[in-house]
Amino acid sequence: MTTVREPMPEAGAPVRVLVVDDDPLVRSALSLMLGGQADLEVVGEADDGAAGVEQAGRLHPDVVLMDIRMPGLNGLDATRLLHQRPDPPRVIVLTTFDADDHVVGALAAGADGFLLKDTPPPQIVAAIRRVADGEPMLSPSVTRTLIDRVRSDRTSDRAAAAEDRLAQLTDREREVALAVGRGLSNAEIAAELFLSVPTVKAHVSRLFDKLGVTNRVQIAICVHDAGLL
Repeated sequence: MTTVREPMPEAGAPVRVLVVDDDPLVRSALSLMLGGQADLEVVGEADDGAAGVEQAGRLHPDVVLMDIRMPGLNGLDATRLLHQRPDPPRVIVLTTFDADDHVVGALAAGADGFLLKDTPPPQIVAAIRRVADGEPMLSPSVTRTLIDRVRSDRTSDRAAAAEDRLAQLTDREREVALAVGRGLSNAEIAAELFLSVPTVKAHVSRLFDKLGVTNRVQIAICVHDAGLL
């Protein structure tokens, strides 16, 4: 059974962040930016994937900001290694490229988020908080890249299969699925549908099980395949 992981940091404790990037200027900028947030703590920096995996094992961060293109072990392989651990940190892939192969590769490796490096700092901070709270996070341009890729491959068989999968949902689960497809967060869905956030999380968990998916992007793709958005 697929479940939604619970928030990682203890109540009141800062989110522990590890920055992995081969560019020292990027590492310094991210560390400086995050260091100014009372609820975030940069516990370490690494300049390649291998060092990132090693430091993650030693420092036990809640969230890892992971570059993709690095010498030696790249960010996708490092993410895959971290995801195989019994209690893995959450990983946000942060890169200058939004090529669809990178996005799909990152999600397949177990990434919980995918952001471009030109994402405004407040949005990066918000993404770290959101991922630490158990919600995957993709930048709008990345979500559009995935949807466009799916649409370019779309066939009547895919549409029919998506419609069949959605047909098994209750009316409320269908409403939540459509909201996820629109890119809304749990809090935004709760406000729109007049539900509590824990209730929304429970609905999303059931969507994972009923639709046979492992992340919110796959829910969105199913909704788009069925032609509902």
